[in-house]
Amino acid sequence: MIRELRHAAVVAVLALVAAGCATTSPGGDPSPPELAGPPGVVPASQAGHPNIVLVLTDDLEPSLLRFMPHVQQLAARGASFADADVADTLCCPSRSSIFTGAFPHDTGVFTNSGPDGGYDVFHARGEENDGIGLDLQRAGYTTAMMGKYLNGYRPTDGPQAGWNEWDVAGNGYPEFDYDLNENGTVVHHGHADTDYMPDVLGAKGSAFITAQAAAHHPFLLELATFAPHGPYVPAPRHADDDPGLQAPRDPSFNTPDAPTAPAWLRDRTPLTPKQVTRLDTGYRKRAQASTSVDDVIAGLEQTLDRTGQTANTEIVFSSDNGYHMGQHELSAGKQTSFATDLVVPLIVAGPGVVPRTVAQTVQNVDIAPTFADLAHAGPLPIADGHTLVPLLAGTDPPGWRTAALVEHHGPNLSPDDPDATRGRKAANPPSYTAVHTGTVTYTEYVTGEREYHDTATDPYQRDNTVASIPPARLEQLHATLTALAACRGTTACWGAAGGS
Repeated sequence: MIRELRHAAVVAVLALVAAGCATTSPGGDPSPPELAGPPGVVPASQAGHPNIVLVLTDDLEPSLLRFMPHVQQLAARGASFADADVADTLCCPSRSSIFTGAFPHDTGVFTNSGPDGGYDVFHARGEENDGIGLDLQRAGYTTAMMGKYLNGYRPTDGPQAGWNEWDVAGNGYPEFDYDLNENGTVVHHGHADTDYMPDVLGAKGSAFITAQAAAHHPFLLELATFAPHGPYVPAPRHADDDPGLQAPRDPSFNTPDAPTAPAWLRDRTPLTPKQVTRLDTGYRKRAQASTSVDDVIAGLEQTLDRTGQTANTEIVFSSDNGYHMGQHELSAGKQTSFATDLVVPLIVAGPGVVPRTVAQTVQNVDIAPTFADLAHAGPLPIADGHTLVPLLAGTDPPGWRTAALVEHHGPNLSPDDPDATRGRKAANPPSYTAVHTGTVTYTEYVTGEREYHDTATDPYQRDNTVASIPPARLEQLHATLTALAACRGTTACWGAAGGS
């Protein structure tokens, strides 16, 4: 009951804050009553052009959904994807794929920083022009980007192409004492409870929705939180939630893998009691931070209801990657091809979405093509993904893909990367490509090692059985992986993934 009362109070506060936020155009000047798209574009009628709200979290694995009652309500009235895989189990490459619908080998973004990743690579390649924001602008949508953009972005870099409304932070992981580029003006937010970033973003998101509803304009809003990424900072109102909560103890928790594990994972020692306690504390804070994000979603839903937009708005909830905490004797992190890091929540609710659990394999490269399809926009320039609209409508199209691609560059040692992991307890694999087909994940490392896990017989992926797999089966997987890692464009990548 206490948690429910807190939710109700928070939603009311966020609504009041949002009412005082004025939507602004890039440069910080007050917007006209109707925000225009790019020059020469006639705004689309809202009829037949649903609004789209994407709430993208950071490092949120499916186990945290139980602390998000409003997301659970979305799932109950929408489509939940049981096998939603990311193209890279790391923040920046994953977000680049979400923006463009393209695999890392086509975006060129494989890491969070350096010569093969980060905002600088994405920007230098001009991929803002290949993204979903500009594509929907051309279709007459007003677009807003709020929160976390790409690793390495600095508020002084200014608003980016494709977005009418821009409220984006640089290093927002502490959730307080951060700078936000608000339509061209860098604004500092401090330590007050009201500066908690998800709440600030929620208020701005509600103000944006209100303005577009008044203008009768279809809109795309991406609200991307830093939560629950480390250092795992919840809203102060949730700091005492869930006392005694522990990290999940599945059979792989603090348990060694079989001796057949690849070299980077082999010959580890168990986590110490102190390290396990640190994981438990971290998981509890992650749960609290996830509840804080759930409050924001509740506020956005309330605004959609108040402005009469609910019936014409697709709400999408997901994460840039998963997260492990103690599995395989690893400390907290990601970057592996294990399901803990690869599989993320993907929930869609809105007009025409049939409530159900979708079994087909989907990827984060499918998100942008789906938005383009919903908006009746043009094709994305470098997209490799496929629209999910038929699955949302409740159909099961024949010839759906049977394989998902994962690409990762490592080890990750950059000192300016918030996801850099060091030490024997950390997951920091060398570069690899992997293919996920049904229950099987097959990984090829740059070292020449290979890894094979079938969750039908090894649900927690503790035993690398590649040595016992028939050569013909391994050759088939290698061929699929090779074709996917070289594919270009939706048609070629769909065929390489087994789609028809």
